[in-house]
Amino acid sequence: MSKVAINLLWMAGLVLPAFGQFKNILLDSMADKHGRFPIEPTVTINYKTPTTILVAAFPDHLYLTSDGGSTWKKTKSRSAFGVWDNPVLVSDFSGNMYYLHHSDPTGKNWASDEILDRIVIKKSKDGGTTWDGGTSIGHNPPKDQFNAGAIADRKGNIFVAWTEMDNYGSADEGCKSQVLFSKSSGGAKWSKPVVISKSGDCKDGDNTARGAAPAVSGDGRLFIAWTHEGIIYLDRSFDGGTMWLSNDIAVTEQAGGSSFSVPGIQKINGLPTLVCDNSKSLFNGALYLVWSEESMPNDTDIYFMRSLNYGDNWTQPLRINDDEPGSYQFMPAMTVDHVSGHIYIVYYDRREYEDDQTDVYLAYSIDNGATFKNVKISDKPFIPSADVPFGNKISIAANNGIIMPVWTRMDNGKTSLWTSIIKHEDLIGHKPEPKTGKKKKK
Repeated sequence: MSKVAINLLWMAGLVLPAFGQFKNILLDSMADKHGRFPIEPTVTINYKTPTTILVAAFPDHLYLTSDGGSTWKKTKSRSAFGVWDNPVLVSDFSGNMYYLHHSDPTGKNWASDEILDRIVIKKSKDGGTTWDGGTSIGHNPPKDQFNAGAIADRKGNIFVAWTEMDNYGSADEGCKSQVLFSKSSGGAKWSKPVVISKSGDCKDGDNTARGAAPAVSGDGRLFIAWTHEGIIYLDRSFDGGTMWLSNDIAVTEQAGGSSFSVPGIQKINGLPTLVCDNSKSLFNGALYLVWSEESMPNDTDIYFMRSLNYGDNWTQPLRINDDEPGSYQFMPAMTVDHVSGHIYIVYYDRREYEDDQTDVYLAYSIDNGATFKNVKISDKPFIPSADVPFGNKISIAANNGIIMPVWTRMDNGKTSLWTSIIKHEDLIGHKPEPKTGKKKKK
């Protein structure tokens, strides 16, 4: 496997003097042999060795640092099942890394063939340097498997939830989608998939059961959230994934459903993120839920809810972005630092502009989700084009006071991957730029 070293300058303090802006680090801006630029990044920090950080992105790239971000190595992923989109990374508490993605059995997905016949899972025991041959779950021809989420517990069990469709994108009345669940002790063998949700359609829209987001508590209680027909649902299992609720919990309505449009973005949705606080704080076991929705025409926002009793009751939705109504905030990702219990949410934001210029913001809470502060972390805006694939997710990880968001930006119709390695104390000491009102169109 060929490797390309990406040498990056490590700046002391990570914060630039002018208004406390954070250093943005370029991970990749190169197209592959098919002309595909990187999108849809995901990131994980190794729990056992926190200086080891791994990023994956479409179509088949991995980016590894073993020194906390001073230097990076880019590698190309391979799989006997083929490699396609929707990368997911997970670290277990023993330091093993797991990399999930869609399959591409024909090798033709670069030509827009949609053949997603299974979810592929590969394991690395050396922090992402080498990987095993991989296993798979969900293989049930001719049905399609996509949009997986994964989590690991403290015992080394891996839990995966995803959507199965009779025929992806079909508008046929009888075509069904449903959320499935499978688990493994160590990633070698997987349990028979269990159906978690009621059935939806196959259009990959509001009426599709999709966006499965698993979470696990320190004592092994499992939770899965997803969206369907304008409602975010929760199911849970207290016995490791064998028994689930007979009636799913309807957590909240999602205004306008999970599908909406944002100018300049080819495809977008408001799929939920669910995490469980496994810190040693008083909020150990708390569930945190975040999503985006179209609050009103031409206005999308980020919302947050919290449950302290395993999903039985939830706080009222809290609007995370603290700007005046009337602009777009979208594509959030959330994580919890399991050492401190602090919550971090990264998302795209257009509050400062009257056109499609887009910044990246980080919202954080040091009081377990009671309040949030917003900080702009991108050093300059970008303008996306709906003619170019942009992906539909970004990612963030945090461990022991180090926060690492990863995101996509687009310049002149070409996407690139970026990150910023942020210390919590620098985030707290951040001085925002002076407000001057919305900037004029470029």
